[in-house]
Amino acid sequence: MPGVPDTASTITLLNRIRLVAILDFALLVPLVIAALSDAQGVVSALGPIHGLGFLLLLFLCAKGAGEERWGWWFPALVVVTLGPPGSLIGDVKIRRELQPA
Repeated sequence: MPGVPDTASTITLLNRIRLVAILDFALLVPLVIAALSDAQGVVSALGPIHGLGFLLLLFLCAKGAGEERWGWWFPALVVVTLGPPGSLIGDVKIRRELQPA
C-alpha cells in the first residue's frame, strides 16, 4: 500500500533514535553532574554537544510522526523529558506495538 510506512523502515528509524538517545544520555549524565558541581568548563564543552543530540532526536522523532509512523506524542515526549528519556520510552512503546500479537 503506497504511503504506508513498512515495519522494517520503522525499525531502522527506531534503531537510529535509540543509538542517538543512548549517546546523548551518556553525555547528559556527566553534564548534569558538572552543572551541579559548578564545573563550568565541562558544562561549556558538553552542553552544546547534548544540545545537538537533543535536536537530532527531536528531528528523527518528528520525521517519524510526519511520515505517520507514530503520533506527535513522541516528539512532544522528547521535548518534555529533554531528550533521551522520552525517546527511549517512546522507542519501547512503539516496538511493543509493532510486535505481532
